[in-house]
Amino acid sequence: MKWCRFLAGERVSYGLVDDERVTEVAGSPFEEHAATGTSHPLGRVKLLPPVIPPMLYAAGPNYRGHVEGMARRRGAAPQYPARPEPNFRSVHALIGPEEKIVVPKDCAGAVQPEGQLAVVIGKKARNVSRENALDHVFGYSIGNDISQRDWQRSDRTMFRGKNCDTFKPFGPWIVTDLDPAKFRIIVRHNGAVWEDFSSGDQIWDTATWIQELSRYTTLHPGDVLWMGTQGADGDMVPGDVIEVEISGIGMLRNYVVAEG
Repeated sequence: MKWCRFLAGERVSYGLVDDERVTEVAGSPFEEHAATGTSHPLGRVKLLPPVIPPMLYAAGPNYRGHVEGMARRRGAAPQYPARPEPNFRSVHALIGPEEKIVVPKDCAGAVQPEGQLAVVIGKKARNVSRENALDHVFGYSIGNDISQRDWQRSDRTMFRGKNCDTFKPFGPWIVTDLDPAKFRIIVRHNGAVWEDFSSGDQIWDTATWIQELSRYTTLHPGDVLWMGTQGADGDMVPGDVIEVEISGIGMLRNYVVAEG
């Protein structure tokens, strides 16, 4: 199934996407729900982030290529993580597909993309085994963890570098019943391929991350985990277009603009 969250007129609803139409759903995919008799052409609605998660987790460095690329940026030797080390992202920074990534006035003038698989939790998880971890997944979507590297490097936290308004494009929908080890992830900058990699290249897979997170905190329906990226891509400046495509899910496209 392909779940979305959309705006039609002044009403925000969850919906089920089938070809080029979306059917409104009464309720939430994580609770009681039922399809209604109302549907819309997909091109006539505004797609929103497919869920506003109670918690948005980030899977830290989870690809060797990203560790190595960031080390090159610093002029240092790569240091690979010894264990999964999750972080947090602000849900207030989320935007949907086709929306604008705003480069803040007081930064160096460029931001960087990180195309990522997004894992959406469907059932409460606490102290789950790796073998049972995927039973708690609702589905999969696409995230773009926009970063401002100067702030990321200089600040003691990643508050500015990762969490400014609009820095978290997410969407266009959630797809259920997929294998998280078999996704092809492509990042395109102004039509040119910057990254082309597999979710199978992760240092730790989805099940391991869910097991690790659930050892220390309860995961709740609607929580989202972004699974990391392979490279350390170049600069995006106002006027650029960035796309993240994941096989079996779709395309997340956004536009880079300067803060007014």
